[in-house]
Amino acid sequence: MRTTLTLDEDVSTLLKKEVRRTGEPFKQAVNRYLRAGLSNQTPDKKPFKVKSRKLGELPAGLSYDNIEGLLDATEGPAHR
Repeated sequence: MRTTLTLDEDVSTLLKKEVRRTGEPFKQAVNRYLRAGLSNQTPDKKPFKVKSRKLGELPAGLSYDNIEGLLDATEGPAHR
């Protein structure tokens, strides 16, 4: 389908940067980003995943249940 589209200056600049970065045609970049936006996804980005780690043992008298006290002990009162 052929259509005329007026882009905001910032969007046009971002698209031109993307075309230079990837080397793909402007039309292809526009279609890729429109598809991604309309399907509520970010193109070419991996989903964010959190890797869990064991916290280990704390020195005596400190607890993960008292974050304020833990920060005071490890970073001093200047952490605020």
